[in-house]
Amino acid sequence: MATILVPVVAARRSLLIPSLHGGSLRIELFEFAFRRVKLHLMFHAYFDYLIWISPALLLAFWAQMRVKSAFAGAAQVPVRMTGAQAAQQMLSEAGIQNVGIEQVGGKLSDHYDPRHKVLRLSNQVYSGRSAAAVGIACHEAGHAIQDARHYVPLVVRNAAVPAAGFGSSASLILLVIGSIMQFPALILLGIALFACVVFFQIVNLPVEFNASSRAKTELMAMGICGQQEMVHVNKVLNAAALTYVAATLQAVLTLLFYISRFSNQR
Repeated sequence: MATILVPVVAARRSLLIPSLHGGSLRIELFEFAFRRVKLHLMFHAYFDYLIWISPALLLAFWAQMRVKSAFAGAAQVPVRMTGAQAAQQMLSEAGIQNVGIEQVGGKLSDHYDPRHKVLRLSNQVYSGRSAAAVGIACHEAGHAIQDARHYVPLVVRNAAVPAAGFGSSASLILLVIGSIMQFPALILLGIALFACVVFFQIVNLPVEFNASSRAKTELMAMGICGQQEMVHVNKVLNAAALTYVAATLQAVLTLLFYISRFSNQR
């Protein structure tokens, strides 16, 4: 069997894409590191992989531009509450009293920590009185409400975290070793483990979409945003949704790339 060169995708947390340990509304920049198994195949696999996932790359780039533009615009639209106050009111309206709200450093590092029952909001969101701040803060509050209500997709996603976390690192090791040793069973196991990452990304989509839907509904119901402000909130949260879709598409295409190369080289 011919060697399979494994392109490795590494994502650094900072671009509105969910992390494995909790729902988050964060800007993420995609970083791609490509490792070789055999030097003479390196360029071909690199190029083939880029072509294969190019739809996801283009969507991610477009989504990132939309997020930056939407957030910059929404940050200039004033509202009567800070992001922290809006999140607290949303939680109170839902009857949730056991979730704390903390201020953390970083830009758009906002996320809900289900283990410690706390919303962690970046400085700009925590104290900001803008449509962008309340939109992001209430999105994270939406995750806390999902947790309290045992929202099924969230329960499934959280159950998938250990397998996805293990699969994201172990799959690479198995693919590389299996390729070097010409051992198809290891390659298949690596592909199967990476499929756990794909499953996590897919099940994460309804979790994120639902959190945004809850935020939009409650911001209107609580009177924090009017129709004019909601135009900007919608732009921010809809742009963020595209980054989740791009991350999922990237994972799916990467899995299909592994499967295709394995099938063609048997």
